[in-house]
Amino acid sequence: MGKILVKRVYEPATKADGYRVLVDRLWPRGLSKEDAHIDLWLRELGPSTALRKWFNHDPARWVEFQRRYHAELKEKTALLATITEQAKTRPVTLLYSAKDEQHNQAVALRSFLLKPSAARKPIKRVTKPAPIAIRRKS
Repeated sequence: MGKILVKRVYEPATKADGYRVLVDRLWPRGLSKEDAHIDLWLRELGPSTALRKWFNHDPARWVEFQRRYHAELKEKTALLATITEQAKTRPVTLLYSAKDEQHNQAVALRSFLLKPSAARKPIKRVTKPAPIAIRRKS
């Protein structure tokens, strides 16, 4: 896989960014779609609303946020493939709008994508079989 970069969406776009993917669930405040210079907006790759609100960009919650977010990402293989396919032929830049450059979903997503593929396989849901009613003969 090629380069996967992380950049704040408010920074100027450069040729070195390659394929620019916004990974925020919400559109960045005060930024027009023209000024964003994005190739793709994968809002579904952003953390769930509940997780985003829980995290609230609190560095003390960073490790747990990553664990929970990575668990969410394991269920989004088709969306992740969109990024990994692009990264095979050119750099991909994951764009985010948060002010914190070290503790945001793009950084967490990049670390997830760079893990060996075995660690990224979807979680298999184990379903319990329905209980079987047994009638006793009287």
